[in-house]
Amino acid sequence: MKETMTPRERVLAVLNREKPDRVPMDYWGVPEVATRLMKELNCQNEIELCRKLHIDRIFVIGPKYAGPALAPGTDAFGLEWRTIRYADNAGEYEEVASSPLGKFNSVQEIEREYTWPSIDWWDFGVVPALVEKYKDFAVRGQKWDAMSLYCYLRGMERAFMDLIDAPEIARYCLNKIFDFCHTWNQRILEQGQGQIKIIFISDDMGTQEGLLMSPRQLEEFIFPGMKRLIDQVHSAGAFVFHHNDGAILPLIPRLIELGIDILNPIQWRCKGMDREVIGRDFGDRLIFHGGVDNQHTLPFGSVKDVREEVLYNLRVLGQKGGYILGPCHNIQVITPTENILALYQTGYEAGWC
Repeated sequence: MKETMTPRERVLAVLNREKPDRVPMDYWGVPEVATRLMKELNCQNEIELCRKLHIDRIFVIGPKYAGPALAPGTDAFGLEWRTIRYADNAGEYEEVASSPLGKFNSVQEIEREYTWPSIDWWDFGVVPALVEKYKDFAVRGQKWDAMSLYCYLRGMERAFMDLIDAPEIARYCLNKIFDFCHTWNQRILEQGQGQIKIIFISDDMGTQEGLLMSPRQLEEFIFPGMKRLIDQVHSAGAFVFHHNDGAILPLIPRLIELGIDILNPIQWRCKGMDREVIGRDFGDRLIFHGGVDNQHTLPFGSVKDVREEVLYNLRVLGQKGGYILGPCHNIQVITPTENILALYQTGYEAGWC
């Protein structure tokens, strides 16, 4: 078979419920994995890697920070971060070291002592050049997760307790974050001049076993802000990419009502997340993205396991035509190269429409 579409055309065809030449495939991975793959496959950059593996990567683009100088290890929200090295020194990740809003006990204290970042601290003028750089690929706007950011700012335990003990603080801060996200998305969409067709609107609402928050809390604190962002994206003629980890099956009908277009990551090993049921019941209203398990199958399975999982996903998640194949989340450094290659080789061989 011969490809007749660019990666961008292939992804947009699926989003528009049109028939692509083959099922598109996306890539998510920690930086160390991309570096390893480029070295082992003799690729000079990630675009070259995507072309070699037939990956239709949806590249993330955003502005450049150009605001006040930041203290080492801090960001524009005043969060302090520390670098954690893996035990085998094969990679690293960042985690929050201190939460600037954790010490406050009222909205008045926050207003008096905390400075929210200005959207003008970022230079959105770099966006058109990034759109041009990835012109053959679909691109999506850089993400902000409202509740996740609130947990960082407040401290996770206190953030969730606020929903019960200090709802006025949670409501105030989340509204501030949603306002920031709305302006951020608006500027990205304006600078994208109609070429940015995907905006990331997400928040993790599930654990491996159930929901992180009650439906009532989601309706009160999260869904109104999400709905505003979703409507903004649709009014610009773009699609909403919604990332939501965990066992979220009970929420999927409500998320569809809110207007999400693409659901990621389909963590099928979590409770209730049966891929066949999800594909059958929601495949005519959602585009599915991901679905290849990166906690067990990719790092610890055999090549045969990976191939069988890819084939199953193509059949059940793609049964109504709306599927973008990829890992459930970032491929980790412990994942064997042969399993990564099996993912994309199988998807390319078996994904022709």
